[in-house]
Amino acid sequence: MNYEKLETELGYVFNNKELLSQALTHTSYAYENKVQSNEKLEFLGDAILEVTISKFLYKNYTNLTEGEMTKVRAAVVCEQSLYEVAKKHNFSDFLNLGKSEIANHGKERPAILADSVEAVIAAIYIDSNMENAEKFIISNLKDSVKIASKHVGMKDYKTVLQEKLQVHGAINIEYITIDESGPDHDKTFTVELKVNGETKTFGKGRSKKEAEMQAAKKALEM
Repeated sequence: MNYEKLETELGYVFNNKELLSQALTHTSYAYENKVQSNEKLEFLGDAILEVTISKFLYKNYTNLTEGEMTKVRAAVVCEQSLYEVAKKHNFSDFLNLGKSEIANHGKERPAILADSVEAVIAAIYIDSNMENAEKFIISNLKDSVKIASKHVGMKDYKTVLQEKLQVHGAINIEYITIDESGPDHDKTFTVELKVNGETKTFGKGRSKKEAEMQAAKKALEM
């Protein structure tokens, strides 16, 4: 397989192409073709990811407490964040999957795509050095860190609103995304808050979570 397009996306050219191929090889393919899967690379990549994000938070977010940094790291080093990185760089076009996984739409499965990102991080590290691995991680996740750091100290307005409204019994609270605008790397979400089917407020944010929080905050202020 020609990885030139993917390497351009990654911002890194591999010396050992077989290492990149292994990083994109799921266990289902490895079993069928008697080759090595990306599981061990994924294990190493997870550790590199944790320490890189920890170091980035320590150096750049000095206002956060240890507990807050832990929460931010957990919000960033997660399946959803890594899945979005894989989608951004079209990892699904390069994955090596077994016949069963292909039949079950494995190329779109968040867990498989997220694991492949961790494996690629380890592959970059082994192929070159920690600096290049960190460069890839930070360039792809710094925006997620920024968003998570804004939320970490935020009072959970959704929980407070739910508690207040349900004092007198069960109530139906809905958060409906009604608009997404802007490019993929800089989206703005608009969310409508409904209580028992009646529209109460709207909220906007750089993520759905932030937009929902803003809608709940407005409802509490009302």
